[in-house]
Amino acid sequence: MSQLKRLAGQTAVYGISSILGKTINFLLLPIYTAYLDKEALGSFTAIYAFIAFLNIVFTYGMETTYFRYATGKGLDPQKVFAQIQSLLITSSISLGAIIYFSAEPISLWLGYEGKSHLFRWVAWILAIDAVLAIPYAKLRKENKALSFALTKLGNIFLNVGFNVFFIVFCFHVWKGDIFHSLQPIIGTFYRADWGVDYILLANLLANALMIPVLFKMSGRFSFGIDRKFIQPMWHYAVPLLFMGLAGVTNEVFSRGLFEYVLPDNFYEGLTSRQAGGIFGANFKLAIFMNLVIQAFKYAAEPFFFNQSTDKNSPELFARVMHAFVIFCSTLMILISVNLDILGSLFLRGEGYDAGLFIVPVLLFGYLFLGIYFNLSIWFKLTDQTRYSFYFTLAGAVITVLIIFLLVPVLGYMGAALSTLGCYLSMSVICYIYGQKFFPIPYQTGKALFYLLLAFSLSYLGFYLKFEVPVLQFILRNALVIGFVLVVLLMEKKQLQALGFSIKKKKR
Repeated sequence: MSQLKRLAGQTAVYGISSILGKTINFLLLPIYTAYLDKEALGSFTAIYAFIAFLNIVFTYGMETTYFRYATGKGLDPQKVFAQIQSLLITSSISLGAIIYFSAEPISLWLGYEGKSHLFRWVAWILAIDAVLAIPYAKLRKENKALSFALTKLGNIFLNVGFNVFFIVFCFHVWKGDIFHSLQPIIGTFYRADWGVDYILLANLLANALMIPVLFKMSGRFSFGIDRKFIQPMWHYAVPLLFMGLAGVTNEVFSRGLFEYVLPDNFYEGLTSRQAGGIFGANFKLAIFMNLVIQAFKYAAEPFFFNQSTDKNSPELFARVMHAFVIFCSTLMILISVNLDILGSLFLRGEGYDAGLFIVPVLLFGYLFLGIYFNLSIWFKLTDQTRYSFYFTLAGAVITVLIIFLLVPVLGYMGAALSTLGCYLSMSVICYIYGQKFFPIPYQTGKALFYLLLAFSLSYLGFYLKFEVPVLQFILRNALVIGFVLVVLLMEKKQLQALGFSIKKKKR
């Protein structure tokens, strides 16, 4: 159990920083919904979906490749870092330049005429993100969880600060509500017609300021690319590129293409882009599940590789998966039954609560993304990363089919189902193949029971209505307690084996 405790400890550090950081970042949602119109929020949703997709292209699986070759191949970790970092700097500048000099046609193609500067900023954001990816990975590999957490938090504080400055402070100064003496200065650069522009600018400035910090913390390295040395890493990484794309393909197609697939006037009084803003705002409420998955991934990826040589690793991986399913299932119910409260706190604009009913489906989809991450360890450890391409392709096909078939009919729910359909299908396929090549004794039957029960309770709690708010809150959250009691009953033997048995008092 010492390994599990260590993993839990690392996950807690990453988790606290991620939850705190994302919570701070998440507080921007009320600002966006209060100060920006639905069309600007729709643009934010679409552009950041494409940024998420292109982030994977810019890093092309090199983070996982760094862990693999810096820990389990008998190579000099510093040379692995230097080679991969050099390669990423070169490719990031090249790919960024392509987007930068193509900003004008891209803006016209995506319907942002006169906004080519947005995509020049996108090019810089993507390049900087990719260049910083391996220094962040190096901190994780060296178990410097606190340093990693502090730098991530620093970046988030900067991003939030710039957002508040441009969107809130400058707006009120420009209107003459506060600090009248600053109005002439603010008026020289502030533009009231900018919305998503300031979100991107804040992101760019925050990321740029982190470059010297991360480069100093990761240490000096000699720039250079040894083709013979890095070739096997490249072959290992390319299939992971497609696996990474699977993690964001759904988000790109559901959020990025939502406004283009949804028929005009599907929702009365809303344009497709405005409806995309509502969908994107509700999509963000599923971030609570994604926080846990991200924190788990930060800690688990180096953990899995470090434990790979242990003969008992399959049993350990099975226990990790089981604990993950139980925890995330409980979290899904807790969030779903309290969505009315969360919606009122974070969705400040009028009409955004119309999409709350899709959040449990999104949470369930993200849960399967976490399950897929657990399952994917088999082809990473056996160096058969080509299978990630096959699984990605299957998930992408299902995503596209659901988007184009169901969004025109079901709107928000059709897009949400694409998230669930993608990650569920990938998990099933990965599990089937994984048990053939790298058998792991997962408690599959029990896990499926927990998942189905949790999803059912999530929607039961969401639609449970009472006129007395306090009674409604108590009964909804009683479902969470009920689920936990069921788990404790079914896990009784395992808990007793861990020393949690309750001894009867002697008379």
